[in-house]
Amino acid sequence: MSKKNKKHQEHEEHADESWLLPYSDLMTLLLALFIVLFGMSTVDAQKFQEMSEAFQSVLTGGSGILEQNSMSSNTKNSISENQIPKPSSDGLMKKKSELMRKEQENLESLKKQLDTYIKNNGLTDQLDTKLNQSQLMVTISDNALFPSGEAEVKPNARILAKAISAMLQEFPDYEVIVSGHTDNVPISNHEFPSNWDLSSVRALNFMKILLLNEQLDPKKFSAIGYGEYHPVSSNENNVGRAKNRRVEVSIIRKYQDGDQQIGMPATH
Repeated sequence: MSKKNKKHQEHEEHADESWLLPYSDLMTLLLALFIVLFGMSTVDAQKFQEMSEAFQSVLTGGSGILEQNSMSSNTKNSISENQIPKPSSDGLMKKKSELMRKEQENLESLKKQLDTYIKNNGLTDQLDTKLNQSQLMVTISDNALFPSGEAEVKPNARILAKAISAMLQEFPDYEVIVSGHTDNVPISNHEFPSNWDLSSVRALNFMKILLLNEQLDPKKFSAIGYGEYHPVSSNENNVGRAKNRRVEVSIIRKYQDGDQQIGMPATH
């Protein structure tokens, strides 16, 4: 065999095979195309639309099916939360109205008991009750409770205090404020340097007797001395000054209309 023919055979045995790479890629793409076409033939129009939108999202960077599903889920969650029943304003108002009605009945019942006690014991000129939008107030003249210029409760006044405490124990949920008041005549002795001191100690001493009743909760009680600064009458004459010297027991409403502050007695 000639040298020329030998070279030609070697060239045929080592032919260029680089064309196989694009050919294999083409076959892979065709296979993928047939799979997609097969899948399209077995899904309904809605699935096809979702697939189309998914491809579009990938190619364009727009919102795709995953984001739409997320939005749909959020919408469903929002609807579900809105469907949770919440107390209506009408329901709350109705409940508050019922509580206020019950409270009014309680305080009217307590006032009736106090008024009956006052009448039966001939104390109408020394005790008075008043029910308003903030409280039930029992006003007791100072001469029914204390010797002049003193803060020690009289022995017979202790009976009154115990009678009031027995009535209060039937209504244990109410806050009770005991406040002391004086006239504007200055007092200055070794025990009470001012009317502030006298009114405060009187209120405290009377409250202590109320709390001898173990059925009452001390956390619901407080004592305040107002001195001469909350008069209910003129201090220009003896009658007015006698009215100003007093102790008040205030049973505070829990439910009130308007802007009155719960837990504080009405201004005199």
